[in-house]
Amino acid sequence: MTQSTDSKTAKHPFQDQAKEVKGVVYLEQQGWKVDGGEACVGRICLELSPSDNLGTVTTCNSQTFTENKVFDSCRDLSHLTSYLHWTHDNATSNLDIAFGHTGISATNQWVSRAINPSNDLNTSMTGSQALGTISPSGGAPRVYASSIPDYSPTFSEGNISYPHSGLTATHQNSEITIYATLALPNGTTTLVHLWKDRPVSAFTPAMHSMTPANTQSKESLDLLSGASQAGSSGDSLRRRRNVHGILNAMSWGTLMPLGAIIARYLKVFKSADPAWFYLHVTCQTSAYIVGVAGWGTGLKLGHDSAGIEYNTHRTLGIVLFCLGTLQVFALLLRPNKDHKIRIYWNFYHYAIGYATIIISIVNIFQGFDALEASVGDRYNDWKHAYIGIIAALGGIAVILEAYTWIIVLKRKKSANKTAHGINGTNGVNGYGSSAQHV
Repeated sequence: MTQSTDSKTAKHPFQDQAKEVKGVVYLEQQGWKVDGGEACVGRICLELSPSDNLGTVTTCNSQTFTENKVFDSCRDLSHLTSYLHWTHDNATSNLDIAFGHTGISATNQWVSRAINPSNDLNTSMTGSQALGTISPSGGAPRVYASSIPDYSPTFSEGNISYPHSGLTATHQNSEITIYATLALPNGTTTLVHLWKDRPVSAFTPAMHSMTPANTQSKESLDLLSGASQAGSSGDSLRRRRNVHGILNAMSWGTLMPLGAIIARYLKVFKSADPAWFYLHVTCQTSAYIVGVAGWGTGLKLGHDSAGIEYNTHRTLGIVLFCLGTLQVFALLLRPNKDHKIRIYWNFYHYAIGYATIIISIVNIFQGFDALEASVGDRYNDWKHAYIGIIAALGGIAVILEAYTWIIVLKRKKSANKTAHGINGTNGVNGYGSSAQHV
């Protein structure tokens, strides 16, 4: 057993004991998280290899069942220390299963195994048909079937699309096993299945954790050969969500307000004319191009996440795209300064621009709420960073607002003095001579 590179010199008190016990259950009971070939507690990680003296680690081949149940095939599943035994009758398409999940020492925990009828690994949870069990404190496991229509299921007991019989469950030695016979559609030889564990609150399964062990616990299984194909990892979807958030936060949420600040305040400085205009156009055009890319990634995420609905976030995103596109066309149709409709164009440009900025900022926070709803609070740092950016831009705008007003008022006062002097101040009229009394 070797330590990971992050903790080569550290030695955990359980390390020596871990080498002397059998299986991974002891490690889990002592607070270790065991997944695949690695066991971690805090920042200490131990890599488990076949040469480690852990005794005989339980695999599906060495397992036995009550009532002398025997299955034709078995497979150690890739995540959550789980396994699957099955017997498939190709003539009747009946599937006898025993799904096991080790390391479940706590009660009030939901363990399930589900089949996705659409055989889609990318959206395996939506529409899946689950067999699950809850182990209440001091009682026998309660096992039942439940259909999962979307990503916010109630897990209520009900019918599923696969007729089933013999649905039972056991909870012994920190291991939950679910038994059932399922009637699959005729000719079924492969299926997409997933397995999860979740905490239970008020007798209702809560959201499972978003660790890779939970997000990647799915695969396509060939019932005849036992071969499997893992689904795309949760990391891929998470990475695309991150890209979507970064593109939109930087474009609609940062560059767009910055471009408005440039247009409103820099043009007050005579030395910045016409540079402020080109800076403004560059900033807003860049924001629109990057924002359209972010909008496109959002459409793709929505397509790949069937059953996940963030209606407000989606609607505001569509509105932003439309407003941004209108601004681009407005730039192309901008009349000359002395044109009679220029005043109306200015009003339109300002109204659409400020509306876009306000909706952009609101929708950025809608996006953060959507992320936190799916993965917990891991995006709090991102939200705080964006709040800092917006606060900084707001602070700069307040300072420039005050400073440019001072400049404008001084210029107005100076212009009034000049005009007053030319029109007769101090006894000099507009013609350059003293006023004469008749």
